[in-house]
Amino acid sequence: MKISGISLRQFPAPDRRVSNLRRNFGTGSVIAVLLFLLAQLFGVVPPTISLPHQSPPVSYPDRDPTPATMPGTVYEQADRAGEMVRVLRVIDGDTIMVEPDTAVRYIGIDTPEMTGPDSTGRCYGLQAKAKNESLVSGRTVQLVRDVSETDRYGRLLRYVYVGNTMINELLVREGYARVSTYPSDVTYQQLFLEAERYARQEHLGLWGNDCGGE
Repeated sequence: MKISGISLRQFPAPDRRVSNLRRNFGTGSVIAVLLFLLAQLFGVVPPTISLPHQSPPVSYPDRDPTPATMPGTVYEQADRAGEMVRVLRVIDGDTIMVEPDTAVRYIGIDTPEMTGPDSTGRCYGLQAKAKNESLVSGRTVQLVRDVSETDRYGRLLRYVYVGNTMINELLVREGYARVSTYPSDVTYQQLFLEAERYARQEHLGLWGNDCGGE
């Protein structure tokens, strides 16, 4: 048989070659090769064949971490147990009144008194109260007991938390209070001492120039 003066007998049977091509390259590739060969023989430009391809994997950025809502050491809520109460008012830097009408004294710390012999109060007493108000006034806090229930004045002795932040430690770390622990309520004594050491090194609050670094 002749096509345009070319005898097909000049070419060997393609069955074996096609079979080998299909096995090595796949059906799609074999078709493309055959069309290319025919185009070379007869001068025909084959249509473009788009072979399937896989899309590259899509990467998604990690979510931004949730920022802390309050400075200071953060404690897991599962590590403690205590009652939730609402703060009615702040007495001073280390004492608050909570519902129904109960005085709570912060364990392990002491802030300057606001009254003194000269009626002007000790340095940083007003600032400590203002800081305490900004942290807890009108908010629901968690009261956590150590060993003692009350002090000699009948005030509850408690660690006070807003969320997962302990207010006792925060006041010491920022220089509004000094460490003042009494046996046997000393669970966080070492933590408070480290916080006070930091405030001293940074000359914060009580340890700053305004109070003479007392």
